[in-house]
Amino acid sequence: MSASETNTAAQPLLAVEDLTCCFHSEGKVVEAVRGVSFTLEKGETLALVGESGSGKSTAAMSILQLLPYPIAFHPAGSIRLDGQEIVGADERTMRRIRGRRAALIPQEPLTALNPLHTIDRQIIEAMKLHHPEISQAEATARTIDLLKLVGLRDAENRLKSYPHQLSGGQRQRIMIAMALANEPDLLIADEPTTALDVTVQAQVLDLLKSLQERLGMAMLLITHDLGVVRKMASRVCVMTAGRIVEAGDTARIFDDPQHAYTRKLLDATPRGEPLKIEGDPPALVRTENLRVHFPVKGWFGRPRSVVKAVDGVSLSIPRGHTLGVVGESGSGKSTLGLALLRISRSDGPIFFDGEPLHERNWKQMRPLRRRMQIVFQDPFASLSPKMTVGQIVGEGLPIHRPDLTPGERHAAVATIIGEVGLAPDVLDRYPHEFSGGQRQRIAIARAIILRPDLVILDEPTSALDMSVQAQIVDLLRDLQASHGLTYLFISHDLKVVKALAHEVVVMKEGRIVEQGTAEQIFTAPQTDYTRDLIAAALELKARQAA
Repeated sequence: MSASETNTAAQPLLAVEDLTCCFHSEGKVVEAVRGVSFTLEKGETLALVGESGSGKSTAAMSILQLLPYPIAFHPAGSIRLDGQEIVGADERTMRRIRGRRAALIPQEPLTALNPLHTIDRQIIEAMKLHHPEISQAEATARTIDLLKLVGLRDAENRLKSYPHQLSGGQRQRIMIAMALANEPDLLIADEPTTALDVTVQAQVLDLLKSLQERLGMAMLLITHDLGVVRKMASRVCVMTAGRIVEAGDTARIFDDPQHAYTRKLLDATPRGEPLKIEGDPPALVRTENLRVHFPVKGWFGRPRSVVKAVDGVSLSIPRGHTLGVVGESGSGKSTLGLALLRISRSDGPIFFDGEPLHERNWKQMRPLRRRMQIVFQDPFASLSPKMTVGQIVGEGLPIHRPDLTPGERHAAVATIIGEVGLAPDVLDRYPHEFSGGQRQRIAIARAIILRPDLVILDEPTSALDMSVQAQIVDLLRDLQASHGLTYLFISHDLKVVKALAHEVVVMKEGRIVEQGTAEQIFTAPQTDYTRDLIAAALELKARQAA
């Protein structure tokens, strides 16, 4: 074997050396990644962990050259994929690499999927881009197989669904299927299980691991979930402020962390108890036998079947309480929240502070909109990229508080920004300039500034790392105490629900299968389904603590 052949055989699949990434921002240069180096062998899994804004996703996106160039640029460093230099490669070269040799599972599937195309078209497009010889029938069959592999129920009937018709967890499974469509050598998984409930999370992780072993695929895993890291990764790089501060074998990092920042990450978890409520407050929100059914259209627009997203749900939320709604992805949690706000059409009575919302049309609902707000799962998708933070947070004031002068509106925005833990100088900046945790604080500020009575929180912490999750939980508890808020808290993360909720309902396939106080649900669950959810959550927690 020649020297050149020996060098080729010995080289890692991915080699990142002294990578630096900067962004032009308002006449300044912001250094997001600073001198990062790591390697990844074929078949190996390396985890990049750190808080939001640590630079881990920026480093990963640099591998596929997916940053907003030329706003982003690399003043130094090298990225070699199987010996081929990536930094500075032209777009034609990168198109051959993306999806075929290296694929990405993005963190925010709603922004990554095209809202105008059905899911089968998007997966088949990714497939045919690198395999134009495949027939439509073969591509469709392969798409169905992929959807079944990632655990999407009723895969054949979901082919013609659009992204907005799927839950967050279902959309994430679509992205995983799309990334695996061409069996890449390198899979970059940016928070691949963020939107998934604990039971499906375990299934997807097992799936990724089995596919990795079968295909010899290397995986770069970016996550804030240390339980996932322990299960999946052989090595870990810990990042903060754009630098790798500690790296090593996973067992050594967990058992004997050397850096103070690593120890901080390992200790971070949402803690505390729900806000104590005095007396027996009346119900702010109440519904009986609520139903949300979606017809699935067939040929010529005729209904082929009906999806019963919410099917006969009855619940009551006392004023000042937090009701936790838990269940697997696709169980109807988010649809229930939208129905209670009268954003999604439904059948059945809904009462808000005694007012029969089901008797009001869209125009008649407007005076009540100020009193009921929502914080969405994906803050990046819910914040307008063309508006500054000040404009986003204060957007509702001219509509719902026309009595305020411009100066009073500005003061109100500055005050609420301070309440959610952000500095006043953020008002003139845009959403893309913030981390995920900061964007969620902005979304919370937008909801709270109107002084609502009810806030529906739809997976508000699922996209956040552990330490930021704990901060947001503390923030929500503080805001509830200071503003007398009532929460409907939708989540698949049971440890977060336990820290916030007074009562819990457990949903499965559109129905409530169990409900009661949080203590009852967590200490003495009555159904097998609830016991399975709690057992899966405890298993992940045990992995993290092991």
